[in-house]
Amino acid sequence: MKERQEIIITGFFSLLILTWLGFLVHQSPRFAGSGWGAILGIAGAALMLIPLVYSIAKRLPFLRGRITHHVSMPSLLSWHVWTGIVGPLLAIVHTGHKYDSWLGILLTTSVMLVVVSGFAVRFLLTYVRHEIADKLALLQTARGDLDQAWGALDNAPLGIRELPRATILSATLASLGIEQSSGGPAAEVIRLADSIADLEYAIRMHEFLKRWFSRSLVLHIALSVLLYAFLAMHVAAGIYFGLRSLQ
Repeated sequence: MKERQEIIITGFFSLLILTWLGFLVHQSPRFAGSGWGAILGIAGAALMLIPLVYSIAKRLPFLRGRITHHVSMPSLLSWHVWTGIVGPLLAIVHTGHKYDSWLGILLTTSVMLVVVSGFAVRFLLTYVRHEIADKLALLQTARGDLDQAWGALDNAPLGIRELPRATILSATLASLGIEQSSGGPAAEVIRLADSIADLEYAIRMHEFLKRWFSRSLVLHIALSVLLYAFLAMHVAAGIYFGLRSLQ
């Protein structure tokens, strides 16, 4: 169920990116001020306020108990993710791809950056952490196998301790990952050592990605503060000019 939910959220995230890129081929200057445009804008703004509940419950212990008495933290996180994607999607549609004011451009930019950084934290960081855990388990097993292979090599007769010379064909097949005959205990030691080196390199790369995705959380929080500031200014400007038009 969780995997299916992640696939659906990834689909909505891709749809949001494609909708934002629609400004390259489409622009509707009057849609944002129309009836449907206003409804989508209000709905998008309201949905973008819901993620605040999870952020407040997570960082303010004296409110967490009151909030989680009615809704659990996993449910709040799920609402945080869903409304954090659907709200910006409605907001982008609300714009009609008309980006001709500095406030609208800043608000749209902050919305997209918040969603992208949040997606990196929620899904990419989780994926990298799972990959590191899986590869560490494989590395531990491979090191145990290597110790056994070294023991077998030490106990092998002197005549088969040397590694047989590989032919061009066998070397080519090995580079493609095609399994071949073991070639004796020496070849098994070499194979396991190569596997361990590959795993250690993959773990280092995933640790590097983990550090960068972890920084995305700080960026996500900072951008969210800017987003709500720009959103408040946008709503205030809409109310102000709306009242002026009525007068």
